[in-house]
Amino acid sequence: MNKKTTHSVHLYNSIMKKKVTYLLLLILLPFIFSSCKSSKNIGDTANLTTNSKASRKKPYVILISLDGFRWDYVDQYKPPHLTRFIENGVKTESLIPAFPSKTFPNHYTIATGMYPDHHGLIGNSFFSYKKDTIYNIRNREQVEDGEFYGGTPIWVQADKSNMVSASYFFVGSEANIQGIHPTYYHTYDGKIKNETRVAEVLKWLDLPKKERPHMITMYFSDLDDVGHRYGPNNQEKIKNAVLNLDKNLGNLFDGVAATGLDVNIIVVSDHGMTAVKPSHFIPVEDVTNTDLFELIDNGAMLDIHPKQGVSVNAILKYLKPKEHHFKAYKTENTPGFEYAPKNKDWGSVQVIPDFGYYFSKTQRIEDMKKEGITAVGVHGYDPKHKDMQGIFYANGPAFKSGYVIPSTQNINIYPLMCNILGLDIPSNIDGNLDNIKSVLKSKN
Repeated sequence: MNKKTTHSVHLYNSIMKKKVTYLLLLILLPFIFSSCKSSKNIGDTANLTTNSKASRKKPYVILISLDGFRWDYVDQYKPPHLTRFIENGVKTESLIPAFPSKTFPNHYTIATGMYPDHHGLIGNSFFSYKKDTIYNIRNREQVEDGEFYGGTPIWVQADKSNMVSASYFFVGSEANIQGIHPTYYHTYDGKIKNETRVAEVLKWLDLPKKERPHMITMYFSDLDDVGHRYGPNNQEKIKNAVLNLDKNLGNLFDGVAATGLDVNIIVVSDHGMTAVKPSHFIPVEDVTNTDLFELIDNGAMLDIHPKQGVSVNAILKYLKPKEHHFKAYKTENTPGFEYAPKNKDWGSVQVIPDFGYYFSKTQRIEDMKKEGITAVGVHGYDPKHKDMQGIFYANGPAFKSGYVIPSTQNINIYPLMCNILGLDIPSNIDGNLDNIKSVLKSKN
């Protein structure tokens, strides 16, 4: 049996096992959540990283992700605290995500400065040939498995320089990457209130110098939650979410200012959001053919993995006549990618819906129509579509005031943070400090 055939067999077996596991999870889910609801991880306190003398003299960076916060929300809804933060700091016209414009790939791109094709976290769900399994963001064991995560996230780079780091939620922060976690971190629990997250970050900044984190990440899902449920054009719901989150950020900004420390705050989002009507959802069953291939459904992209003995041309021959508001491509020819992707975990073929269309299961589509839903919010499309673009705002002693630069790619945030913290910038990243360094004050 050749290597390609072995992979195909493994993929088929993995997907069948996943279906059985899913049924078991439905039964066990209440018990799983109840058992880990209050889980908190701060590592072995006897072996926690402490700041070196050099690190204690470095500035501080807080990286805040506002999931699903579209590039135009501040202009539309004028949240007072964020507006003031931007006026006295810097911004880009928008932040361009990596393709696909999904949550897990782009958070980890921000954390590593690498495109998904390089860091390996290519989707919210994907088949990993290395691990011979399907990664899914709802699988707690996989989310915490460092073998899925390539590159060197910012908290790992800090740790390697004997600098304390902390995370109140961020993709990858729960995983043991290169044998390293953030010094302080939490297992994700979306029920934890924003106020609790803010309060703990301020407590971290009040720790003794030796234990105080210089690199902190935070995560808020509010705009993604509301955007998906009601669509980004529901002005009442989006405005309320923006203003409520703004209050939390205002408390954080005030608390940080009261510390008197040299804290630089960077506010970003992983992607934007666009509205899609239920009538524009495409049943994924319409393109499914288990005799020819297995597919991984990410809504705005279907990864197609051929069955053993099935050629790419045979798959395209099957899919091409079905094209209606979607197109099938060989992976290396798929639009949206920054370059021809090389990671085999994408599969051999990609099925891409037209902008404004989205794949989903037939049952979900029927449910939306029965419930009278007129639109929901989705993302994942080619980042050239402005609705997919997010935000970059920054304020602090390292940054200029009242300064705006054109839209930039999110790969450039990593080298920017390294520069502020005095960390080495890895040579294998895709980001480039030169593309964003104009936001920094000149060093005398």
